[in-house]
Amino acid sequence: MGQLKRYLVEREIPGVGGMSIVELCGAARASNQAVDRIGRSIQWQHSYVAGDRTFCIYLADGEDVIRDHAELSGFPVTRIIEIPQIIDPTTANN
Repeated sequence: MGQLKRYLVEREIPGVGGMSIVELCGAARASNQAVDRIGRSIQWQHSYVAGDRTFCIYLADGEDVIRDHAELSGFPVTRIIEIPQIIDPTTANN
């Protein structure tokens, strides 16, 4: 296993923005269980829920591992985008 790359995973899930906290907790458990089954080649960092979509940040060996996670968790993958760099307000201070 090499160094993990950062990815944005967009998922189109109708109604996700209207889910209760209990439903979102169940979704998080399903994701965590899939991560546990796959092992150290993937890490879920966090997700943004907006309307009928989620935007999830993962560290992973590659896109295939993310697709394996999607199959195990039952969550669709609409798009996977590798994020090679991150900037934030403190970047201006470099």
